[in-house]
Amino acid sequence: MTKQHANWSPYDNNGGSCVAIAGSDYCVIAADTRLSTGYNILTRDYSKISQLAEKSVMASSGFQADVKALQKQLSARHLIYQHQHNKQMSCPAMAQLLSNTLYYKRFFPYYAFNVLGGLDNEGKGCVFTYDAVGSYERVGYSSQGSGSTLIMPFLDNQLKSPSPLLLPAQDAVTPLSEAEAIALVKTVFASATERDIYTGDKLEIVTLNASGIHREYMDLRKD
Repeated sequence: MTKQHANWSPYDNNGGSCVAIAGSDYCVIAADTRLSTGYNILTRDYSKISQLAEKSVMASSGFQADVKALQKQLSARHLIYQHQHNKQMSCPAMAQLLSNTLYYKRFFPYYAFNVLGGLDNEGKGCVFTYDAVGSYERVGYSSQGSGSTLIMPFLDNQLKSPSPLLLPAQDAVTPLSEAEAIALVKTVFASATERDIYTGDKLEIVTLNASGIHREYMDLRKD
């Protein structure tokens, strides 16, 4: 099967893919662990997932120096928030903070494309998807990175999230159980790995639910 060289910037030293799916009482965030520049694989074991707060996890693709700078900025702002309010920031609050942080740099933006997932104040799964300058939306599922053009049509077909323009508004969480969502994530990455040269090696899956955060890994193609 022929693999495609995605239309990805030469300044990007991490293609790859990340996915998040929100459920009624859980959120699944996943990303591959390949870090590459052009046709060169720099490492096969690089985590693109960062825990920002107790119930907030971010997966990022793009230029990794900018991603690290963004994570450092969010971590510092979250620490200030904890000192001022004596509590962890909620996932919707972290989503707004991430949007503000990206928008503040809109004239020289972070080359980072993020999905933020976690649990809201009601214990429901929530997923927020972003562009590079801070525009964001709460959705039931999302994907970013070089493999997103392969993954999103598959997720649309399987999950059929309601349009945010529908009135009355419908709940965006997906109807799948947690185990079904994890199985779907594994399937979409196995598929994307066949076609995208920047996605591969290993899949890192982070699941948030009422009992905490759990990680698991699955091997992907290494060519």
